[in-house]
Amino acid sequence: MSSHSSKRPSSTDRSAVTERIEDIDLSTEMQDSFLEYAYSVIYSRALPDARDGLKPVQRRILYQMAEMGLRPDRGHVKSARVVGEVMGKLHPHGDTAIYDALVRLSQSFNQRVPLVDGHGNFGSLDDGPAASRYTEARLAPAALAMTADLGEDVVDFVPNYDNQFMQPSVLPAAYPNLLVNGAAGIAVGMATNMAPHNLLEVVAAAVHLLSHPNATLDEIMQFVPGPDLPSGGVIVGLDGIRDAYETGRGAFKTRARVSIESVGPRRMGIIVTELPYQVGPERVIEKIKDGVGSKKLTGIADVTDLTDRHNGLRLVIAIKTGFDPQAVLEQLYRYTPLEDSFNINNVALVGGQPQTLGLLPLLHVYLDHRISVVSRRSEYRLARRLERMHLVEGLLIAILDIDEVIQVIRGSDDSDQARTRLMEVFELSQLQAEYILELRLRRLTKFSRVELEAERDALAAEIAALRELLGDPTLIRAQVARELEQTADTLGTPRRTLLTNARPVPPKRSRAAGAPSLQIADSPTIVVLSTTGRIVRIDLAEGGDAPAPAPRRSKHDAVLSSVRTSVRSEIGAVTNLGRLLRFSPVDLPSLTPASVQLGAGQRVDEYLGLTDRGERVLGLVLLEGDEPIALGTRDGVVKRIAPGNYPLREEFEIIALKPGDQVVGLAQGGDDDELVFVTSDARLLRYSAAAVRAQGVAAGGMAGIKLSAGASVIFFGAATLAESALPADTADTADAAHPEDTPTPDGASAEGGAESASAEPLVVTVSAPTNALPGTDPGRAKVTPLREFPAKGRATGGVRAHAFLKGEDALTLAWVGPAPALAVASDGAVRTLPDSGAKRDASGTTLDAAIGSIGRTL
Repeated sequence: MSSHSSKRPSSTDRSAVTERIEDIDLSTEMQDSFLEYAYSVIYSRALPDARDGLKPVQRRILYQMAEMGLRPDRGHVKSARVVGEVMGKLHPHGDTAIYDALVRLSQSFNQRVPLVDGHGNFGSLDDGPAASRYTEARLAPAALAMTADLGEDVVDFVPNYDNQFMQPSVLPAAYPNLLVNGAAGIAVGMATNMAPHNLLEVVAAAVHLLSHPNATLDEIMQFVPGPDLPSGGVIVGLDGIRDAYETGRGAFKTRARVSIESVGPRRMGIIVTELPYQVGPERVIEKIKDGVGSKKLTGIADVTDLTDRHNGLRLVIAIKTGFDPQAVLEQLYRYTPLEDSFNINNVALVGGQPQTLGLLPLLHVYLDHRISVVSRRSEYRLARRLERMHLVEGLLIAILDIDEVIQVIRGSDDSDQARTRLMEVFELSQLQAEYILELRLRRLTKFSRVELEAERDALAAEIAALRELLGDPTLIRAQVARELEQTADTLGTPRRTLLTNARPVPPKRSRAAGAPSLQIADSPTIVVLSTTGRIVRIDLAEGGDAPAPAPRRSKHDAVLSSVRTSVRSEIGAVTNLGRLLRFSPVDLPSLTPASVQLGAGQRVDEYLGLTDRGERVLGLVLLEGDEPIALGTRDGVVKRIAPGNYPLREEFEIIALKPGDQVVGLAQGGDDDELVFVTSDARLLRYSAAAVRAQGVAAGGMAGIKLSAGASVIFFGAATLAESALPADTADTADAAHPEDTPTPDGASAEGGAESASAEPLVVTVSAPTNALPGTDPGRAKVTPLREFPAKGRATGGVRAHAFLKGEDALTLAWVGPAPALAVASDGAVRTLPDSGAKRDASGTTLDAAIGSIGRTL
């Protein structure tokens, strides 16, 4: 019993109350209510129209913003104002849903061609937008193409929810928005998920379909090969895309766009610049951290998000030393959103009914709509021009006999009588007579008559063109094609997403099958440093040999130094400042002997993290073994470092240089090698390496060559000569002095030691005037066998190596190494050297082009 109805109603009260109690079936009521709800969700909220590609709330937002005059050339207004106008006039739902739709229309990472130009925080893939009272919005240029010509009866208008305003049932849509921007929505019992595409490609396909209505899917896919996602990325595998284009359902895999680069001294990393569609960097970082914590991911040292507004997305994943970046990347594809899937389900409303459509039906529906828009617009314009022609003809009649017109009007009692008499006297229609009565006197001039006649002729031409257009369906289709192409020229942008036929990452292996190792195997390799400062490793098979020593003719091809070692071992790089830097070649760019291209290497200064601009790497050395390292300095000092006593630090000094002195070259070999100095004043000195006793790393070396006044050492290295090939001592010596600086020292070493005895050592010298501008005088070069230069004692002045001509005063470049010598320009381009065999004191041959450095071939 009710607690608030204790008094029973009287008979009078009962007679006044009309009771209406109906018995209904509960299951029937629930079914009817559910169907009404489902109908509302499907047709009025969740699914886009196949003609303009918009849901009702999106269409209402764009239409209301156009009515508010929020054009791209005008200022932004508060988003809350737009939301209020849409909610109050057109959309009978909450402001949150309207603002969410407005935000999505402005997000460039969701829309391939955004329709709203947002100002303020409109969110990201990881964060939501600011409240509508803090953001501002206006229409984007693409929205003008969607709403163009609405005032010319191109689409039907329907009443709003309370019958106070009218709204378009569909927008004119000057481009196929549904394919360009895609759509996503969940209705009752169905859902849609459509991928964005490139505007230029979709328009090209639509234009082709206009002229070839019976085109096949394969023909259309020549124009639309696949989706073009706003975030870019890479689509792997195209089979699922074709299924979706054929049936309306399919799936494809997307990957992040990555590159493997150096992210620090001796450390490689994976640089992510584009992510899969709808994937944000914070989500990726979180999954990577979870994978590292659960031991699913190994080999990752750090993850840093360097994304900013100016440079865009940049996610840096640092790889631990010794791990293969490609193998780590495959693991990232498997366990993180760096590889993601997209399921296509092309469900849209066609004629008010939800349908699943392939690519061809989608294009046909849009083109039918666009043909209808152009036809209705042409009919509207024809009607308006006919009306205007009717009025212009009446004005011309009045102007021709204006005095009588004025007399008729003045003689009438009222406007009705004047209108009637004008119609009777001049045989005018009621519209023409009314228009003449409203005519201003300033129009009654000769000039106005000329204007009216010109307007009449223009109207006649336009009317004829419109009638011709409406009378020929082919012309209508051609007009649609022209307008599509104009829209594409205005709004089109290049493709962002790369399409590949690569296969996605296979499913996770079972533990029984075993997982592949992510660490790089410790296989034999040759580490090569080019004369242009690039370093690379050439991986060999177990027991494999080095590449054949045939000369190569490509950029960055001259070898400055190389060592044969293993991938995971440690080697050293010696700089001109007398430092040795330990590093492992495991993170170097790797090549195979069949594809050697030194230009593909990494800059050695970046790889080693050299911060001093004046410091450069002169050569590579092995840290294990029994062969000493020999160094020569610019001031003529020589030093051999005893093997096995190197500090365990990553960087250390291997020679105590005097102030102003620098290392100019190095070599690694035994006592049988000969050390060679070449000076700027064209002196060459060679003597046995055994003449220089080995010292510790802290020592400063000993006198290596006696320098004349103003001279300096420009080359130091090592070579091997047979005893029978050594000539007698016939050359004179020079006085000793401390030298000045010379800009381009070069050194070379063989694989792990001195130059190979199988190749005859050559001496290359280049002379030029030191006061000439760089690059203006290529100079003169000479190539002479080393055997032509007799050996001398340590700390002597050596023998003359080059005769200077008039105007020449110094050697600008010198090199000693195994034949054949390879000269390159500063950019790595190969230069031509004279033939070998010149006398040791000859003057050389004029060069065709300047030489930057000299090295050897592999």
